[in-house]
Amino acid sequence: MTDLIAASAEKAPPATARPRPRRRGPGWRNTLIGWSFILPNLIGFVALTLVPVVAAFALSFASWDGFNPPKWVGLKNFRRLFKDDATMTALRNTVYYACGHVPLTMLAALGLALLLNRKMRGMAFFRAVAFFPYITSMVAVAIVWNMLFNPQYGPVDQFLHWFGVANGPGWTTTTGWAMPAVIVTSVWRDMGYYMILFLAGLQAIPPELYEAAQVDGASAWQRFRAVTLPGLRPTTFLVLILLTVQSFKVFDLIFVMTGGGPGTATLVLSQQIYQTGIVDGEYGYASAISVLLFLLVLVLTLTQFWFNRRRER
Repeated sequence: MTDLIAASAEKAPPATARPRPRRRGPGWRNTLIGWSFILPNLIGFVALTLVPVVAAFALSFASWDGFNPPKWVGLKNFRRLFKDDATMTALRNTVYYACGHVPLTMLAALGLALLLNRKMRGMAFFRAVAFFPYITSMVAVAIVWNMLFNPQYGPVDQFLHWFGVANGPGWTTTTGWAMPAVIVTSVWRDMGYYMILFLAGLQAIPPELYEAAQVDGASAWQRFRAVTLPGLRPTTFLVLILLTVQSFKVFDLIFVMTGGGPGTATLVLSQQIYQTGIVDGEYGYASAISVLLFLLVLVLTLTQFWFNRRRER
């Protein structure tokens, strides 16, 4: 009997053990935590940025007034761009503003950073004062500077009277001086923010480089050229990119300060987009202007990246 049981046990297939369920490690939990941080921002980016951008590209090939269904018109809106005097004037004014705003803001911000990059009593207060205009309301800035530039009782013209200038330039009331007045205002407002970036770049430069240059007999100007400027190259490139993008999409300051006038002296592309789309209801043509502005900023940004990479080589 025992031999029969043993023989049957040998012929029976071995029992297969059930595989144990794999326990999920901490990796999936970290992934969920990561997505919980990213997802709100990603949803906002897709809903408020990506979808409108794609819609603008699609509408640039259509004619739409916001009420009737869009009609496909192909490249008609883009051909109209180069025949529209208002759009071409806005393009020239935008380039004019950027050519004045970008270099002047960089020079003013770098000068402030060099001046305030010292260890002395009250330096934190002066840095806060220099940064304060950037966090001030743009509407308040525009209104205050309009009062400063007022040709009748503005302190700017009164200051010019002390130097023998009887009749001031008129500033925002004349076509020749309206854009320079806007540029001065924007430089005053923005230089504090970019000063912070330059300060961070200055404090990242090793002080040993200055000590070695001073031991070698280099003057202050030579130390600035040989140590400070090369050390600030990444920061300068970042500031240049940010300022370029900001300059080409300027809207609120000009809208409040001059309204694009006098005439079309300060009309820029962002305001032309607003006027064409929101006011006139030509959303297709306004989208074409938006695409033009996007491509212009993209080309300039890529060109700056190309020049920066070429210099690093």
